[in-house]
Amino acid sequence: MILTEFGQALWQHAIYAADALAQAPAPSNAPKEINTEGVLGLLATKVVPILLAVLGIIFIGRASKGEVSRVLTSSAIAIIGLAFIAGAASLLFFGESLINVLFK
Repeated sequence: MILTEFGQALWQHAIYAADALAQAPAPSNAPKEINTEGVLGLLATKVVPILLAVLGIIFIGRASKGEVSRVLTSSAIAIIGLAFIAGAASLLFFGESLINVLFK
């Protein structure tokens, strides 16, 4: 009995979804390229400073509790992580030229 009611409800929602899709406007000509400079700019100017601020607040909170050794360990791990992120970003920009130098 419950399965039948569930099936009927599901069918009714499927009909509503089909009606909504039928009334949806046709897709416009979307740009064929992604603005990677804008995405990287957003990450560099907005996201990374916020993440660093959150890390700083966490480190200060731990240091005030007397967990200085954990703060130093976390700071070192964060610095190593930032180095890996910087390396990945440099490969993103200079990776093709490095491959051309190595394999030509």
